[in-house]
Amino acid sequence: MKKRDSEVKNKSMDSKTEESVQVPRKAPDRLAVLERIAQLEREGKFDVDAEADPPTLPLMPDEIDYLRVKPSSKAKVKLSYAIAGKFVDGLLRDGKLVLKKIQGMENLNKLQSGAIITCNHFNPFDCFTVEHLFRISEHQGKKQLFKVIREGNYTNFPGFYGFLFRNCNTLPLSQNKKTMYNFLQAVDTILKRGDFILIYPEQSLWWNYRKPKPLKNGAFKFAAKNQVPVLPIFITMEDSERIGEDGFPLQEYSVFIEKPIYPQAGLSEREQVIAMRDKNYEVWKRIYEEFYGIPLSYTTEQTEG
Repeated sequence: MKKRDSEVKNKSMDSKTEESVQVPRKAPDRLAVLERIAQLEREGKFDVDAEADPPTLPLMPDEIDYLRVKPSSKAKVKLSYAIAGKFVDGLLRDGKLVLKKIQGMENLNKLQSGAIITCNHFNPFDCFTVEHLFRISEHQGKKQLFKVIREGNYTNFPGFYGFLFRNCNTLPLSQNKKTMYNFLQAVDTILKRGDFILIYPEQSLWWNYRKPKPLKNGAFKFAAKNQVPVLPIFITMEDSERIGEDGFPLQEYSVFIEKPIYPQAGLSEREQVIAMRDKNYEVWKRIYEEFYGIPLSYTTEQTEG
């Protein structure tokens, strides 16, 4: 009898031990973000960030060298890319950034002119993913990749990521009119000389959100104005068997690089913008539906009136 009691006790202890080594609890801050995303989708506010961004401090014209022509700017770019490259390599090596599949590299490699690269935005690491694509492409060492970012990420983001935001060929937007004029001039110069600009046309980051969101016109205006193509990239996600520190499965990414979308001859600039925007969205929608095997739909509540 004592032996049986001992066995039951040991099994109970083993069960508790197993429970103690199970996956960590899901982080409250991530759960809150997911609730916020669900709320924003219901309200149709797709262009609103779901997370608390750092305060936006105004970026003044003398605080940014958009084209990185100053010797000090060039030095910081070189240093930041060396650091970022090692960081991304570490993420890939440690399985914290998992690129399960890359399809369509030939579409990136064949680009001869400047181009706008669009990508869905669901994690800070999706920028590292596009950087990695560029680094392993035939354009490495020949062209440059610039990234449009929000003003606050440049002016007031702390620590390591803040350093990268300020120095890895970023193009921060600005509420200052003179700074924004310089931004627009830089965009034209970059595209006309044959380099690339990464823009997130959804205009918001929703953590691990798998659906494509409605697109804003900005990226397509730049493409139409400069008569360069848009290269649509859509990244899908799958839960891996590994659980992250936040208690959620680490995601495995499949990257789809689609054929470039060119401005249509014979249309006005505004018509070209709308045509490219709608085509980009349709491409992303097709990838989403084919990959996940479900029709794209939103929970947005319809209001009367």
